[in-house]
Amino acid sequence: MENLPPCPKCSCEYTYELNALVVCPECGHEWVPTESDTEGGGAAGERVVKDSVGNVLQDGDAVVVVKALKVKGNPSGIKAGTKVRNIRLVDGVDGHDIDCKIDGFGAMQLKSSVVKKV
Repeated sequence: MENLPPCPKCSCEYTYELNALVVCPECGHEWVPTESDTEGGGAAGERVVKDSVGNVLQDGDAVVVVKALKVKGNPSGIKAGTKVRNIRLVDGVDGHDIDCKIDGFGAMQLKSSVVKKV
């Protein structure tokens, strides 16, 4: 069993992992553990987000979607090759770490694994 951090809200030591989250069974608090929480230290650095080919992404970059994406509630989806400008990196849910606006679709969150830096 891994050495999981105690709950930051109630200090319960019986936390457990649920997918990418750590959950407290006593108060129900869920959070994403940082590397320093799980490894017991480490360099306090900024999170690095890379695209599908390994380029480091930053806020304000332009990216291109590399694979066709289905969009719930929209019959056409997002085609491969769609250019997205002025992205913003966020701590999203389920790996969706890019916040952006796509022409014709509006505000969306994308996974960095389906985009390539221009």
